[in-house]
Amino acid sequence: MKIISKPPKKVQKFIALLTAFGCAFCITGCGAGYEIPYTVNASSSSFRIVNREEAVSAAVPFASDLCVVSENVAADSITMNASGAALFDINTKETVYAKNVHEKLYPASLTKVMTALVALKHGSTDMLLTASENVTNLESDAQTCGIKPGDQMTLTQALHVLLINSANDAAIMIAEGIGGSVEGFAELMNQEALALGATNTHFVNPHGLSDDNHYTTVYDIYLIMNEAIKYDMFNNIIGMSSYSTVYSDKEGNSKELNVKSTNLFLHGEKESPAGVTVYGGKTGTTNAAGHCLVLLSRDTSGNPYISVILRADSRDELYTQMSELLNKINN
Repeated sequence: MKIISKPPKKVQKFIALLTAFGCAFCITGCGAGYEIPYTVNASSSSFRIVNREEAVSAAVPFASDLCVVSENVAADSITMNASGAALFDINTKETVYAKNVHEKLYPASLTKVMTALVALKHGSTDMLLTASENVTNLESDAQTCGIKPGDQMTLTQALHVLLINSANDAAIMIAEGIGGSVEGFAELMNQEALALGATNTHFVNPHGLSDDNHYTTVYDIYLIMNEAIKYDMFNNIIGMSSYSTVYSDKEGNSKELNVKSTNLFLHGEKESPAGVTVYGGKTGTTNAAGHCLVLLSRDTSGNPYISVILRADSRDELYTQMSELLNKINN
């Protein structure tokens, strides 16, 4: 009888780890996402595999190209009153600062980063969108750019208005044009969130107007923004302080549209710290979400950083605290 001895425990751990990785790859393919939930609470997750002390170094973790954070990371001179905030160094994968990054919060119009990402992945920039009656079925105080039922513009135009002016009617137009309906588009958004590992996120609309089932976290916003900046068009748009275009109404008549960015850093109304260039980003404000902001910034060597603040109490506080975060880039 042939006797087969068990391999050493370290080898057994390595085989088990590779098996776990292999199963996940069979499910998801060789993409940017992963199927094992990336959360600090799950009993079995990519997060825990990455952080296991006994993990074998030869096995490449799923999150090897991401900043990973499980707890608050303090930084001198930062007094953060907002509910959640973080600063991530994209090149070194270092989390410079973190506060409540896994707490579920309302994202307001930071939602539109995901809206743009899904549109760029599933649509063609020259596709023609037609507004339905739903572009007027928004809250009375919702930010809009005046799109009317029957109006037509390209996806490129709509994305500019969405990200620069934070127009909720443009978000509806994009969602229905790409997903067939708001609900269909929200499903695409949630699929993309899962693929990116943003498992503490759930979307029900493309604009971020408040809903109990529409939430995210600081860390998940980082994951979404980190993916969105891989698209040149997204990067170009978020860096623009204003935008002018001409589109058509339902009769084919030309309509001129001029919009201004909601990002005060881009207008010079708020100044970034010395040595830091704010490349662009997205603002968000609702009563439930407070004041929110995600930015892509660069240091004096051009190295990129993503910073996120969710639920600041006021606009002035939002920009003051964001400046404190950005000040850590060159310190």
